Amino acid sequence: MDELWKKIERGQFSPLYLLYGAEDYFIQKTKQKLLDHALTPEEADFNYASYDLEEVPVETAVEDAETFPFMGERRLVIAHHPFFLTAEKQKQKVEHQLDKLEAYVKSPAPYTVFVLVAPYEKLDERKKLVKLIKKQAATFQAKKLNERELEGWLVSRAAEEGCRIGRKAVEHLVSLAGTNMNALDHEINKLALYAGSGNEITDGMVEMLTARSLEQNVFELVEKVVHRRIDEALRIYYDLLKLNEEPIKILALLAGQFRLIYQTKELARRGYGQQQIASYLKVHPYRVKLAAGQAGLFSADELNRIMALLADSDYQMKSGGLKKEMIIEMFLFQLHEMKAK
Repeated sequence: MDELWKKIERGQFSPLYLLYGAEDYFIQKTKQKLLDHALTPEEADFNYASYDLEEVPVETAVEDAETFPFMGERRLVIAHHPFFLTAEKQKQKVEHQLDKLEAYVKSPAPYTVFVLVAPYEKLDERKKLVKLIKKQAATFQAKKLNERELEGWLVSRAAEEGCRIGRKAVEHLVSLAGTNMNALDHEINKLALYAGSGNEITDGMVEMLTARSLEQNVFELVEKVVHRRIDEALRIYYDLLKLNEEPIKILALLAGQFRLIYQTKELARRGYGQQQIASYLKVHPYRVKLAAGQAGLFSADELNRIMALLADSDYQMKSGGLKKEMIIEMFLFQLHEMKAK
């Protein structure tokens, strides 16, 4: 990633780029670097184009890439969602002439930077077109970072902003803001501005300034209930309602959290490690770490009963019998009574 970015910053462009993977932060950052360095703002008005290949045939993007630049030395063409590079069966809204793309990849226009952005975890390596593009293009896979990599990245981001941040503050930041790198990047920028260049971002600053993600609020809500602090749990819930969070969304996140706790507990019982569980469930390792901590607070029987309560709450919410806000309150009280026993 660093090598790719340095080449872009030095103006050493490849005529073809393939950006793929599940970590949106790295893809967006690379796109922005290409925009900043391949074209001036004045050139971008005439020589930049972006296409969504779920809506537009790929040959349209190829034809644009083959067009000579106007009032500049190069064009930048970015084509998003080339789902035909994956193994997924998808009903196509448009027909793509992939032979046109294949011909272009074999002989790309020297005056165009053509970028394929595939926000998918995997491509179908068996496909001839995928093999060809990987051979011809500058390829970057935007992988999700594991816990240690994420913490190291936050330390380096703080350093880029002229600040220091210790491990305790980093862990606290991730626990509050979640693992979305775009959100974490925003929080680091804010914290560094508050701390000032040359200073340390402290744990206290993180606690005071970091915006809690909705997922983190739901996690804390569960923590409060299982530790029999129902008043604090309800306060979090009422605060979410004041922020106009929909009860059905909160319920869905509660169900997702308990489902993760249940799956983590069961897989750990079978001998899986946390990294293996994260890979198997396709979730961030940090979420598995948190779920593993909560899994120890419940028996398998309790989790089964909780999943049944959540299913019943979901049915009540969709059938419209009770106020949606009240359904979640009832679930929280039922959960509190279960732990009290």
